[in-house]
Amino acid sequence: MDLTAEVDTSAPAPQLFGWIDDLGRYPDWLTLVARAQPAEAHRDDIGPAWSVDLRARLGPLARAKRLRMVRTTHDPSRLVVFERRERDARNHSPWVLRAEVAETTGGGSRLVMRLHYGGGLFGPVVERLLRDEIDRSRPRLAALSAGDPMPDGPTG
Repeated sequence: MDLTAEVDTSAPAPQLFGWIDDLGRYPDWLTLVARAQPAEAHRDDIGPAWSVDLRARLGPLARAKRLRMVRTTHDPSRLVVFERRERDARNHSPWVLRAEVAETTGGGSRLVMRLHYGGGLFGPVVERLLRDEIDRSRPRLAALSAGDPMPDGPTG
């Protein structure tokens, strides 16, 4: 599954980037991310790691998933990439989140995020759920990055 989402904000690029280069800030604007806390470092990690809890509800069904994500690319104010890097002996499906920020005319910025999930667990229904959550998160991220009051809360 590959998803791409974009959002334009009035925030300068470095200000917007501050909301996306640290997974610990994602629960503030993306309700799918229920929790993201620093994870224990491993000698093979090339950047900081987080333990991320994803939660989604579809009618009476709820799904939860915990991932260990490592920041593998970090070009301040421009590009960040997070990749799943578990520390057990099991084979895990890849998750890659790539976020690019660019300045726009008028002093604002545009965020383009690409999510790749290489497993078979999620089908078209869950992909639709993810797209709906992305749509709901856009105004929250735009407001937070610009320093404006949020249009609705992260749990709203």
